[in-house]
Amino acid sequence: MSAVENGGVACNYRLRRRSYYGFRELGLLEKPQILRSLRNVSMISLLRNGLYTRCPSPARNTCIFSMDACEKSRSTILDTSRHNRVPVYVMMPVDTFGFDPSGSPRIRKIKALTVSLKALKLGGVHGIAVEVWWGIVERFSPVAYDWSLYEQLFQLISQLGLKLHVDLSFHSNRHTSSGGSGDVSLPLWILEIGEHDKDIYYRDQNGFSNNDYLTLGVDQLPLFCGRTALQCYEDFMFSFVNKFESFFGNVIEEISVGLGPSGELRYPAHPFGDGRWKFPGIGEFQCYDKYMMEDLRMAASQEGKPQWGDKGPQNAGYYNSLPSGVPFYEEGEDGFLSDYGRFFLEWYSGRLIHHADVILAKAANILKQYQGNERTTVTLAAKIGGIYWSYHTVSHPAELTAGYYNTACRDGYDPVALMLSRHGAALHISK
Repeated sequence: MSAVENGGVACNYRLRRRSYYGFRELGLLEKPQILRSLRNVSMISLLRNGLYTRCPSPARNTCIFSMDACEKSRSTILDTSRHNRVPVYVMMPVDTFGFDPSGSPRIRKIKALTVSLKALKLGGVHGIAVEVWWGIVERFSPVAYDWSLYEQLFQLISQLGLKLHVDLSFHSNRHTSSGGSGDVSLPLWILEIGEHDKDIYYRDQNGFSNNDYLTLGVDQLPLFCGRTALQCYEDFMFSFVNKFESFFGNVIEEISVGLGPSGELRYPAHPFGDGRWKFPGIGEFQCYDKYMMEDLRMAASQEGKPQWGDKGPQNAGYYNSLPSGVPFYEEGEDGFLSDYGRFFLEWYSGRLIHHADVILAKAANILKQYQGNERTTVTLAAKIGGIYWSYHTVSHPAELTAGYYNTACRDGYDPVALMLSRHGAALHISK
């Protein structure tokens, strides 16, 4: 397995073995040590449980699963599931929130919302998932947090006997929403900084960017009124905990920390909604802001290949390219299996994992004082995107551009799972 240190310096990768992992909720009670590490949706080795058998692939030195074994295991899984109940959460629509003429946040149609929440409670819903937006709470100026909207909403949900799953959202939804009252931008003071320095956002190879999330390149740079991006996220989380600690355990059961666009740990390689990308295009690498490029140059220099730091892959196609015929995603000397290809993909994915590692370490440290008491314990969680539409290829290009170094000859989700387990974080998979 490769290792990536601070600053995105990629180490040489040498393939030793292939691990097969699956996402599974059932049967976790049989492995309490795994349950403690990855609480909700865990990545565990199915091979060790005897649910699957491996058969040699006739094509190359890899393995495939026996479908007969899958079928035989189905009755065991169904028998287990009868004795478990899965709590159901309903996502709060983003257009529940709005702004009054002064720009202050408010709940829209609160009477209708109250009726809806009562109906959900009567229908057996366990709780409500609520996005807590950075762009609402710290909207006007740095460290000026306005929690009034969420105080009112959380109190209403609590009074109705519902639980809360909170998503701390450090992204914007302006390029993914349908427009109107549901639009939430990054904080206005962040947008003002972005008007003078557009490189605080991700850029593609043609220089296009959007202001949905700050680039990883500014994580450690004090560009935001003397604070780094990571300090902004940490201060926000600390303020949230101080404000709502009385809800922990009895109302707030889970806190998911946003790590990228749509709250997911990924790059915005498939920018749905702004016209550049359409399904099932492979997407483009998002590392062309000046801060990410400087990090790439440093990594290439330390690798002893400074020429590799000039730019990202120039033969990797475009947003709407399909995998076939794109040289970088083929098994040639200029492709993803080349020395340069492995270096770049290690760096690109490694920076993403490091970003999540640091943020989740901060979140876990803030929450640890509440984890020793059953009455105040909350689950820490993170999301990844379900990037599936080029999985039938050897290179999995749509996953690579999103930052998941997962191919037919490399397990890219194993390092993500290990990172999450270090912080006791649950894994959510978005579709």
